[in-house]
Amino acid sequence: MFVSRSMTQKVVTIDKNADILEAKELMEQYQIRHVPVVEPDGLLIGMITDRDIRSALPSTFYKKDKAATKRAVAPSIKVKELMSQKLTTLSPMDTIEDALLLIQKTLVGALPVVDEKGRLKGIISVRDLLRAFINVLGIGQPGTLLCILAEEKIGQLKKIVDIITEERISFGSVLVARYWQEGKRAVFPYLLTNNVVSVKKKLKDAGYTLLDPMEWCMDQLPKAETK
Repeated sequence: MFVSRSMTQKVVTIDKNADILEAKELMEQYQIRHVPVVEPDGLLIGMITDRDIRSALPSTFYKKDKAATKRAVAPSIKVKELMSQKLTTLSPMDTIEDALLLIQKTLVGALPVVDEKGRLKGIISVRDLLRAFINVLGIGQPGTLLCILAEEKIGQLKKIVDIITEERISFGSVLVARYWQEGKRAVFPYLLTNNVVSVKKKLKDAGYTLLDPMEWCMDQLPKAETK
């Protein structure tokens, strides 16, 4: 799935010469934490976050109630003085997998999406990615997640799928993940039913081990060796 299908296209932006109080008010109005800074032609030149603003405002600012008082005590700081200019961006043709890996690597909550000329086309946040994966995995519908331990060899996934479909159960999705034991894989079918007693019995009878998906975790995977 491409980023262009999941990103927010109607992006709230701000001018570099606006003051930080205006940026703060925009964030509060639209309930966002990141505001791209753009030129009049849409060229992305920076990003300002709620963390940037909090670091610049005095602590007394947040103890005041009246807007007029707040504006009076707010320092005269322009957005361009606080915005981050070294940005990690995405293209509309990147995938949501690319976006997820970049967000994990950069530890940011959102990434701007730009065209080949650097003009802002959208923004994709952790919330957007969660919504996209919910749709992809089909977990927006009631169902049950199973965790099946299988041999890492051709044909295992087909056997599992055949056993489940014989019970006339529909799939929301199927994921296959690494497992800590060599030669094994963890298969996670999301089944669109809550009645899974019979299919679990058939899987066990076929020789598969069923694990509790809530207890399976990435911490079980072997750690990379440090040099």
